Amino acid sequence: MSASQKLVLASGSPRRIELLQQAGIEPDRILPADIDETPQRSEHPRSLAKRLAKEKAEKAAAVLTKEAGSGPGFVLAADTVVAVGRRILPKAETTDDAVACLQLLSGRAHRVYSGICLITPAGMARQRLVETRVRFKRLSRNEIDRYVASGQWRGKAGGYAVQGLAGSFVVRLVGSYTNVVGLPLYETAALLAGEGFDVHGGWPAGVVS
Repeated sequence: MSASQKLVLASGSPRRIELLQQAGIEPDRILPADIDETPQRSEHPRSLAKRLAKEKAEKAAAVLTKEAGSGPGFVLAADTVVAVGRRILPKAETTDDAVACLQLLSGRAHRVYSGICLITPAGMARQRLVETRVRFKRLSRNEIDRYVASGQWRGKAGGYAVQGLAGSFVVRLVGSYTNVVGLPLYETAALLAGEGFDVHGGWPAGVVS
């Protein structure tokens, strides 16, 4: 494989890996970038998503540069932020986090922002920001408790995973569904293709009649 067609995903998220595979894109390497994701003072959710995606990509690229024998390639990173207005919801790690998020989201609209950053083989950073609007139905305390008991909220921005049980909470979704899952596929594929990566290289070769 040409070094210019190598793809490193700077994320260990199973959701992002599965989404790329769904699009026929198989990362050559998974290199999670551990960074401080604490929002800066008065930082807007949009700005946070873009900044964290860029920091993840840059950290993974720096690791690759230090490794002997690592040729140039593409480094892809993303970060997803859930917000109600300017209020940024956490990646839920405790049941209290999850309950607080679901109570806030109950019966109201929120926005999901994903920042994407691609570092090209030439070392250029390309970024995109994708926004999706989501409205939840009004949740009963029993629904919140049962969802929290499922554990599907753990580590998820906003305390829910739309591709799981929480999909039944969504009254309306305007924009990219895969963005809410964790990686907007259309924008990611377009970004890669625009920089010369063959996004169709892993697609099955069918017979044209």
